[in-house]
Amino acid sequence: MSTIPVYRWRLAPHGLATRRQLRALGLRPGGQDVAAQVERPRRRREPLVAYLYRVEQAKPVRPMTPAKWAALAKANAARRICPECRRDAGYVIPPSLGMCTPCAFPEEQRAA
Repeated sequence: MSTIPVYRWRLAPHGLATRRQLRALGLRPGGQDVAAQVERPRRRREPLVAYLYRVEQAKPVRPMTPAKWAALAKANAARRICPECRRDAGYVIPPSLGMCTPCAFPEEQRAA
């Protein structure tokens, strides 16, 4: 069982990047194993950990196909439809409410 190198926050060597940093470069890990990890210390809690991948082994991001665009549009539309009144709210319905604002707070609408 091998261990991976651990670096302190902002002290990782060049050539290593997190998933988000790879994505900003238009890359993805592409099946490679984690090369290292970086730890950010926190008070009275365990440190935050981010895994690092080698940039030279990363592969380009796969392009979106028309079917993927359609599926994404359908999923985003479903997040906007209120399950109570079945109308498009015009915004993504907050999971904390579970319904659009007029359905969640009907008495405030009548008072106005």
